[in-house]
Parts: sequence; C-alpha cells; structure tokens
Amino acid sequence: MKPLEGVRIVELARVLAAPWADMILAELGAEVIKVEQPGRGDETRGFEPRVGDESAYFFAANRSKRSITVDLSTAAGQGVVHRLAASADVVVENFPAGSLARYGLDGPTLCAAYPRLIYVSCTGFGQDGPGAGRKGYDTVFQAMGGIMGLTGEKGGGPVKPGLPWADLTSGLWLAVAVLAALMGREQTGAGAVVDFGMLDGQVALLTLAAARWFALGEVPARLGTEHPGRVPSATFRCGDGGYVHITASDQHWGPLCSVLGLDQAGADPDLAANAERVARRDEVMAMLTDAVARLDRDDLLTRCEALGVPAGPVLEVDEILEHPLVLSRGMVDQFDHPTVGSFGALGVPLRFDGFDDPEVGRPPLLGEHTDEVLAELGYDAAEIVALRDAGAL
Repeated sequence: MKPLEGVRIVELARVLAAPWADMILAELGAEVIKVEQPGRGDETRGFEPRVGDESAYFFAANRSKRSITVDLSTAAGQGVVHRLAASADVVVENFPAGSLARYGLDGPTLCAAYPRLIYVSCTGFGQDGPGAGRKGYDTVFQAMGGIMGLTGEKGGGPVKPGLPWADLTSGLWLAVAVLAALMGREQTGAGAVVDFGMLDGQVALLTLAAARWFALGEVPARLGTEHPGRVPSATFRCGDGGYVHITASDQHWGPLCSVLGLDQAGADPDLAANAERVARRDEVMAMLTDAVARLDRDDLLTRCEALGVPAGPVLEVDEILEHPLVLSRGMVDQFDHPTVGSFGALGVPLRFDGFDDPEVGRPPLLGEHTDEVLAELGYDAAEIVALRDAGAL
C-alpha cells in the first residue's frame, strides 16, 4: 500500500499552488476529488502550452485526481460539497479570504459540522490582517517575499527564477500542512483549520539571507551564481561555451587548484581558509574564471570528479530530462491520456522501503467522475439528473 491510502482530500482549488500540493498527496496514495466549475473547470485547462485540446500546464499539477463539477453558488451545489466534506479527511481551498463563507463552505463552518475535518486555506496574504483582502500572483509574492530581490547579476536589477517559485514552494508548504494536521488528528481525534498565506511562505524561505540580516545587519547583495559566504561557489564559462558550477569548501581548494593548474594558489596559506578567499573574492574569482575558460566543460567535470571537487554542468531542460542520473532514478515517466495518448510526466521524488512507491497517474477529464462520486455519496440516478437539470453540476 501507499502511505496515504485511505485519506480522502476534497480540492476546492485551481491554478497551481494548491493543486500541485494535492497532486503530490494523490500520488502518495490519497484520494483527491477535484471540484471544478461546470463548463469551464480549472482555468488552467485553457492555459498554454496546448497538446491538442488539452493543457500541458493543467497536466503538470493535476495527475491522479478525480474530477467532479459543482456550481458552488447554488444551494444544491453547496449541499454536494457538504456531503463531500462529511466523507473527507481534508479540504484544501485557495479562494480569496472570505469568499467561501458566503456559501457556508468556509473552514469554521465545515469544521463545526464535521469535527474531524482538516480544512487548509491558501491565500496570498492570510485570512486576517491588513493584507487579507489583497490579490496577488506568483510573481507578486516572489517580489514581495525576497527571492526576486536576492536574484540577479552583480550590479543588475532583480530577476525572477525560471519557474513559478512562489506557487511551487507554497504547494510544498501546503503538503506539509496537510500531513502535519493528519498526524495531529491522530493524537487528538479532532480536525483543524489551517491558514496559509503565500507571502508568509516566501518569507519563511529567506532562511540564510535573514540570518545574515539578524547576525550582521547585512542586506545580501545580488551576486549572480556566487554564494555570499563561500568562495568559490559559482558558475563558470568553459572554453567550449558550456557552463560548470563549482562549489569548493576548504578541503576542496587544493584539489581544485590542481585541476585548474593553479599550483601556486593552491600552496598559498593565505588562501587556504574560506574567510580569506571571501575577503579576496574579486581576485580569486578572476583567477578561477581565467583558468576555467581554458578547459572544455566535459574535460573539467572529469578532472573535478577524479579529485573529488564538487562540480556539475549547468544543464538545459532537454539535457536534464535525458540525463542518465535522472533516468536511472525513474524521474521521467509518462501517462496515457484518453484524448492525447502517451504524455511525459515527472514523478514524485520519494522512494519507500515499507510502502509502495508513488506512481504517475493521468489527469482527469473535466467532470469525468461526477456521477461516480455522487453515487458514492448516496445520490441516486434521479437525484443526479435533477442536480444537473438545476445547473448545480
């Protein structure tokens, strides 16, 4: 069995952060029922890139789920969600603060009705405080949460990461919240309401940058690929145009100098300690940059590996997805979709000894499981027809 088998999660969420969290939990064994808007569904079903009539964006965050359609604005639709909540362990939602209270589907209401229910809310700025009503997107949280301000070349402006960092890391925080609340319920028998704000999640990730502020009163400067407290730890351009990232602690300094033919620097006692190399950052980096530029990427990597110097190539996406180390771990998989056929997917990166490993499933068609789930909730065929005729599904 998988570790989360027997856990039922109701997803009142769309786009990325919360759906991504629920997909991880689904492939760890939870049953995830995705509640979508009739006719349209999660708006990411319409996002680029397209694969036929489907969205690869939607595929990336919604595998292994069941989809039902419910109009939450109708009384009958609200009744369906109540039945779902009564049968569920967890509800995950990412509506703006206060939105679901209008329909009686907010955390306090549902948890009062179903005391073992865990209700996890994901908003931009939390359920209370001066930002509760504000709207935001991934890049807004990147900007306000610090990662964008830390990222960029020396002397340059802020740069965002190449992925929706705030959404994806928020999804991981949400998965942690669900797992923590499930463990807590094992102790108390009672559920909980969890309030997660995406800005809070970004601030929590500042970790070492915040430590520099707390310890030194220092606002870390943008350094490109360099590390503020370690030299060398940076990306270097090789003679063939490829890039290699090298991170060397004190024990690697001598071997690195040997790799690069910098024997004099390797023997210099004043450069043996990281603190001195940090103090002489510009000098050391110029020396290393010049030496690396004389070597081709693969040759440099071979030399570094032979002497135990931590280094890796800077890979493009196509190189990563074809890399032997990645393929050997089974990270690149695929699913069969009823309209698209076989399509690539990245697996959940966890392996268990004692449980079945996560498996890649396929994303659902819009409303694919509506009748099936409603029947499980006790609706008979005539009631389901009546709900559909009333516009609740």
